[in-house]
Amino acid sequence: MSARSTAPVNASALSVRLRRLLRSQRLLLSFLLLFLLWEGGVRLFRVPSYLLPPPSVIFLDLLGRWNRVAQNTLITTQEIVAGYLAAVLVSIPLALVIAYSRFMEETVYPIIVFFQIVPKIAIAPLFIIWFGFGFTPKLLLVFLLSFFPIVVSSIAGFKSVDAEILDLARSTGAGPWMIFRKIRLPYALPSIFTGLKVAAALSATAAVVAEFVASDKGLGYLLLEFNGNLNTSMVFATIVVLSIVGLLVYYVVELIERILIPWHVSMQKESQSADYL
Repeated sequence: MSARSTAPVNASALSVRLRRLLRSQRLLLSFLLLFLLWEGGVRLFRVPSYLLPPPSVIFLDLLGRWNRVAQNTLITTQEIVAGYLAAVLVSIPLALVIAYSRFMEETVYPIIVFFQIVPKIAIAPLFIIWFGFGFTPKLLLVFLLSFFPIVVSSIAGFKSVDAEILDLARSTGAGPWMIFRKIRLPYALPSIFTGLKVAAALSATAAVVAEFVASDKGLGYLLLEFNGNLNTSMVFATIVVLSIVGLLVYYVVELIERILIPWHVSMQKESQSADYL
């Protein structure tokens, strides 16, 4: 291919990257404007710090207690990641079995729905009684809250293959494994990743709820401690750190989605939307 033919392609790729960079800058500017309005409004109307501290005070207090916050962030992150990965490893194979077994769908799936309806905050004290105050009950609560969205989305994905496509594949001599690898799994991946992203967003909530019930460490414990001391600035700081952890988990899943299914229409629409920015 000549240099002339590759030049328009390179220029187009550079243009898309520049537009994405501008979009990210707009997002940063939006948050900066929000923080400036927050800072100015609090100081202008002289709102007491115990009600609504300005962002500058939150940032300075976070820096002053960063070592302790970082240690507890690591603990909560371990609970989130371990529980989330356990949910992924269990729910996707289980969804595959339920999707292709009428018996499993009629017996196991209603039980899963029942356990999802039960409030998780009500189950947390039982985990404390059964497993003590250590790492295990937190992991189990994150697992339970992350499990159901992945199962439901994965079942829908595995059942979404058009029967005519399967018949065509069988007519060409494709075996069950080839059909699964080339057709069933690619068709299911977009739905599976939808469930994975929903579960990623819920995992941080589950970890904090577990730490609320019984814990002497973690970000949930810090929230209770700072709230009890009326240290509102550190409550905000802990919430921000917890939100960042949840966002990181979510965007790691989204990055894996971009790598595994770049061909999906959602990825194409996102790249096309960047062209209009």
